[in-house]
Amino acid sequence: MKTKSTRLFGLLRGFTALLVALLVAFILVFITSDEPFKALENLLITPLTNWNRISTVLTRMIPIVFTGLAVCVMFSADQFNLAGEGCVFAGGFAAGLCAVYLDLPAGIHTVVCLLAAMLVGAIIMLVPALLKAKLGASEMVVSLMMNYVILDVCLHFLHTYFKDRSQGATMTLPFQSTSILGTMFQGTRTSWGLLIAIVASVLVWLFMFRTKWGYAIRMVGINREFSKYSGIKVGFIIVLCQVVGGLISGLGGGVEQLGYYQTFRWIQLMGYGWDGVTLAILAGNNPLLVPVAAFFIAYLDYGCTLMNTNTSVPAEMMDIISVVIFLFFAAEQFLKRTRQRMVVKETERELAEVKAEEVSAE
Repeated sequence: MKTKSTRLFGLLRGFTALLVALLVAFILVFITSDEPFKALENLLITPLTNWNRISTVLTRMIPIVFTGLAVCVMFSADQFNLAGEGCVFAGGFAAGLCAVYLDLPAGIHTVVCLLAAMLVGAIIMLVPALLKAKLGASEMVVSLMMNYVILDVCLHFLHTYFKDRSQGATMTLPFQSTSILGTMFQGTRTSWGLLIAIVASVLVWLFMFRTKWGYAIRMVGINREFSKYSGIKVGFIIVLCQVVGGLISGLGGGVEQLGYYQTFRWIQLMGYGWDGVTLAILAGNNPLLVPVAAFFIAYLDYGCTLMNTNTSVPAEMMDIISVVIFLFFAAEQFLKRTRQRMVVKETERELAEVKAEEVSAE
């Protein structure tokens, strides 16, 4: 299991990578903008200047919390699955269809829609999970290709069977009012999905750190061969962690649809799955830190949007920040000496405590 120094190093590494990414963004802003200080004000200060803007940040963080949690579970088992993007889309599509065509009482209708989204996400993740467990196929390659298959299949059914022909744009019929999540704060678009996201973070943490399945997932991620000889069914755990990830991602798609939209109108992948990878990295695979990381990413994303709207800086600045974070986390030598010093200090402290206990015992 992770030692205290390892956990602290993970947080330090994430914080440092984020600072470096922001520094790169600042440099690019000064290079590309005629009004660099105004651009930085829009990036860092404007998103938090009033309640409406803060609620926009909260609204943007909701779907990526779920994909971040899904990636945390899969990363813990050393599985790099990218099908969360497709699970969000298909989960939202399933929830949207249930919201349109099922006639159920309020409350029950919403729950059924979200359960349908979770089921679809779990089924989708079974494909790369089983191929990985039975055939050793790369879950990253399989899941990445699946995203576009899922997109095309859903759009085929949307265009052919479920499109509202009275509208000029591609969308379903309006959701029934009994399925809508509703807003948490009056006058904003922040839905009760925010509360669901926070509760999901706590439940995922309990699953990962307080159940035997979560322990097995983490053991497989640390040392697969040792886990196998310890009696853990590695194949089952690989399938389990990916199915749980799909279930959570599908739930995120359903929550986003019922909380933010009145009709299903997605016609492309939304990018929430990739944001989830960034969140899992920043949170150090700790589900309780995912909402914090999600708020920060949503805050920067909204700041980049405002910066693009009010100045000449391109909106793609957020993509640059994400890429720099990835680069520094992928670099194995990044802060390597710092990690070694932390481990040595922790070991010396533990040895000193053992010696002190031996002396007191004598």
